[in-house]
Amino acid sequence: MMRSTSHTHLPEIPLLELEGANWPIAALRQETKRANTLLDAATGLYPAVILKFGDAISRRWLVRSGNPHASEIDTIAHHIGRAGVHYLNVSYEWGCTTYAGPDPDGRTARLVRVLDWPDRGLGRYLVAVRIRGAAGSWINLTWPGYTGVLQALAPGRFAAALNQAPMEKPVGLLPLDWAVNRARVWKRKCLTPAHLLRRVFETAESFAEARRMLVETPIALPTIYTLSGLRPEEACIIERLEDDAHIIAGPASAANDWQAPNWRGRGRGEENSERAIAMSEHACALYEDFLWLKPPVLNERTRLALMADAARGDVIVQGFESDGPATQVLRLRE
Repeated sequence: MMRSTSHTHLPEIPLLELEGANWPIAALRQETKRANTLLDAATGLYPAVILKFGDAISRRWLVRSGNPHASEIDTIAHHIGRAGVHYLNVSYEWGCTTYAGPDPDGRTARLVRVLDWPDRGLGRYLVAVRIRGAAGSWINLTWPGYTGVLQALAPGRFAAALNQAPMEKPVGLLPLDWAVNRARVWKRKCLTPAHLLRRVFETAESFAEARRMLVETPIALPTIYTLSGLRPEEACIIERLEDDAHIIAGPASAANDWQAPNWRGRGRGEENSERAIAMSEHACALYEDFLWLKPPVLNERTRLALMADAARGDVIVQGFESDGPATQVLRLRE
């Protein structure tokens, strides 16, 4: 696999080469210092008592729901030896803008993704993990100590990412809506959206199989998946409720609000319509690096931007913090 980075003063994104299903623990062992530095940055504003409480509640839910990665997260928490690991592995407080559709030359499909998250350090301490598994190799853009998948590329198979979905409004007041929704999640014994996406990359051998899994598998809470395959027509947005799905054929873009008719909710993030429209307008153009990345898609919470092409085996990614680029541009090609 070819690897190249831009030549600037910014740090490179590390590339880890791992095998098997235990890749999160293996990645942590290689990058323990980075994981601790990330926790310093991401949780530094939280009192220790809040982090410990968040860990306790998060771990209890993982065990109660029968999550297959609960013991793995326990091992990671023990290895790091500090609060915040369980909480961050189930946290779901980000915004995103994504696109899936034909590459500008019309020969393959492309995934374009921008991740927004308020926590600091997620751009600066990003890692690329190339994992060799039973269904084939794949590249996960992630963080040491994190067990889910938010965005990844499986060369020769597909690329995918997930966005946070709108919050249901059972009461109409934000604090009460949040509490009611969390109570509903507590009762669900299903995978988190990020753990389902991990299962897809580990086991699905094609775009069609990945699409079926993302559409049909029950999940713990609503989400929005973006999926691209090998051919230009293999692209879609999959809006998910816990037990229902709405599919938007590509080319299509998504932010953090529903496009399904009659689905209601409190949109996450800001300027959802504007971000989705801007992504559609710019994603079809072929730019070197991230010259297309401009407001409102780019904002002070942007932590990652990537372009991925499963047919070509290409991924281009860069980390960001509130003051701008935080890493060099990383280009990987199989």
